[in-house]
Parts: sequence; C-alpha cells; structure tokens
Amino acid sequence: MQFIPTSIPDVVIIEPKVWADARGYFFESYRHDLFQQHIGAIDWVQDNESYSSYGTLRGLHYQLAPHAQSKLVRVIHGKVLDVAVDIRQSSPTFGQHVAVELSNDNKRQLFIPRGFAHGFVVLSETAVFAYKVDNYYNKECDRGIAFNDPALGIDWQIDLAQVQLSDKDSKQPLLNAAEMFA
Repeated sequence: MQFIPTSIPDVVIIEPKVWADARGYFFESYRHDLFQQHIGAIDWVQDNESYSSYGTLRGLHYQLAPHAQSKLVRVIHGKVLDVAVDIRQSSPTFGQHVAVELSNDNKRQLFIPRGFAHGFVVLSETAVFAYKVDNYYNKECDRGIAFNDPALGIDWQIDLAQVQLSDKDSKQPLLNAAEMFA
C-alpha cells in the first residue's frame, strides 16, 4: 500500500497493491497499522455507500465542529472525479483543492481530513462510491459550498450542463459566504 502526498499535504492518495490473476483480484482496502503509520490514528465509526448515474455531482459537503468528519473514500464500481477543498481559514492552502480520479480500475482511495469540503462527480455510466467517516452525521452541523464557485476554479471534467444536483446542492453558498473552520 502506497501513501501518496498531494499538493495539499493533509490530503493523501492511498494506492493498494493489487494481486490479480485469471480468477480476478485481491487487495487490502484498509490496514489499520499502515494507516496509523502514514496518516495517524483515526477512529472510523461508520461506512457509507452511494449509487449514482453519470453526471451526478454530490457536494461540496462538510460538517462543522463538533461533528466535523474525516473521510476515506473509494469507488467500488465506475469512475468519479473526487474533490477536497481546504476550508480551514488559518491554512496556507485555504480555498485550494485537490482533484483525483477514483475508479474500480485504479482502486485508489483518498483520505480527506476534517476541515475540508468534499464532493465528487460521476464520470462513468454509473458508480458505486464508498467511504468511511470518523464522526456521525449531524443535521445542525451540515454545510456546503457551491460546486461551481469561480473562486475555487474546479475543473469537474464534465460539461456542467450535464451535471445532476440535489435540490440542496443547487442552493449552496459561495466559499466567501459559507461558514468555515478557524
């Protein structure tokens, strides 16, 4: 398992070693000891999964303290562009983002720490997206940022006319109007 730094040091790509043969493949999707060694101690409390069709964009979501969440995300089937935006106001990378293609082919995962907004768009016909979180969902702390905020400069690698949003995601504020982390 490789832990690959990104342009924002706290966001890490995790690339498993895959053993494949004529029967199929095997890989370790999570190893506690290696995760602790490279990222730190995280107490995962819940696993989530979503199924989405092409163009579905979920995000950019986050939760405020005391219910902030770290996430470990991956794609079981299909392909997505996964995005993490630094929303820690005191961070030197505030407002910057990391975008990583995750797919069932590359089997990559992305670790997104607390203090980041997260979203993804489905680039394949369908996708099954799975993720671990280290805190439970709390509606009162649930927040978001507009996925198409020009200040973020995110290239979603899709014609924005084809993006499918939830009602909630279509009404998210721009970064400069959103509640942030200190």
